[in-house]
Amino acid sequence: MALHLHDQESSLRDIAKRLVITTGAKKGQHPSPATVMRMLREHDEQAATVASA
Repeated sequence: MALHLHDQESSLRDIAKRLVITTGAKKGQHPSPATVMRMLREHDEQAATVASA
C-alpha cells in the first residue's frame, strides 16, 4: 500500500496517516513518517540488489 501511495506522489505524512500497524506492540497505530521513509528506502535497496543479481 505504501508503494502505491508513493507512486501517486503522496507525502510521507499522508502515507503514514493511511497506514495502520497490524501486528506487535503498536498494533492499530499509525507508523511515523520516518518509518515510512525507512520502509521505502529498504524496498528500493532490495529491488536494486535483485536487479543487479
